[in-house]
Amino acid sequence: MSVRRCPWAGSDPLMQAYHDEQWGVPVHDERMLFEMLSLEGAQAGLSWHTILQRRAAYVERFDNFEPEIVARYDEAKVETLLTDARIIRNRAKVRSVVSNARAFLQVQDEYGSFDRYLWAFVDGEPRLNCFQRMEDVPAETEESRAMARDLKRRGFRFVGPTICYAWMQSCGLVNDHVAGCFRYRC
Repeated sequence: MSVRRCPWAGSDPLMQAYHDEQWGVPVHDERMLFEMLSLEGAQAGLSWHTILQRRAAYVERFDNFEPEIVARYDEAKVETLLTDARIIRNRAKVRSVVSNARAFLQVQDEYGSFDRYLWAFVDGEPRLNCFQRMEDVPAETEESRAMARDLKRRGFRFVGPTICYAWMQSCGLVNDHVAGCFRYRC
């Protein structure tokens, strides 16, 4: 008997594993929140599959997405990263990871944790959506628009409302598994 998943997971084992084990699962780990923010930014204009294929290289090249380390990268480090074909070699995206690490640390200082700041956008509880079809899942919401505005105000880059909503899905602030999927919970 085959497992029924959200249609976007397709038949690719990498996409299926991400769907089954991570997407929609609440994340409170600071490092993982930064990793997913960075990967969602890298994905802009590309497929998520492209990013998942490169995820291990990103983790390696960006020092396991430790914000304290990434925040200290200088322009020479950015230039070195841009020579690695295993990641997306877009200068603006690579630089955004560095500047976002710095902004991330400032939010941690202000709120005591980035987790506390981020989860306040959903009042500390995952939003369980009960969509019947993938076509019903929005690309952005009022929460993701508010998040994008506030993150941009704080100096974050590659954080538009659509990227923020995808980040909310990837870190379980929202659960958008659709009816028929084995992960659907309504």
